[in-house]
Amino acid sequence: MSPADASVYAWLADFAAVVRARDFAAGRRFFADDAVAFGTWARAVRGLDNIEREQWRQLWPRIRGFRFDADPAVQVGGDLAWVASTWTSEATGPDGRLFERTGRATLILERRDGRWECRHSHLSLLPSQSESAHGRLSSPRV
Repeated sequence: MSPADASVYAWLADFAAVVRARDFAAGRRFFADDAVAFGTWARAVRGLDNIEREQWRQLWPRIRGFRFDADPAVQVGGDLAWVASTWTSEATGPDGRLFERTGRATLILERRDGRWECRHSHLSLLPSQSESAHGRLSSPRV
């Protein structure tokens, strides 16, 4: 593993720890001010203030144990990196019981002043976690 790859893995571990701690101020240090995010909770969100308000503050207090899975795909080229990873967290269902929430993420990071900043993130539930949102298959047209 190259030092650049290792630094991206460290970024993922450190950001996941911030999510688990529900530390919004610390989370902001991982993202560019003009970042764009997509997610299960919010559609396209532009700007860090909006990402925090519309995505993080709506979700982080509802989950626990967030972590990126152990073997993400990481590609580093110069001062840009992309990550594709699955992730896991827990939430409380309507019946009060814990259940595992699994999802996927794509992240684009840019190295600025010697540290990685997220320029774009997309974290969403796996399709199996949100089947009711996909509707029924229709017959293919012939």
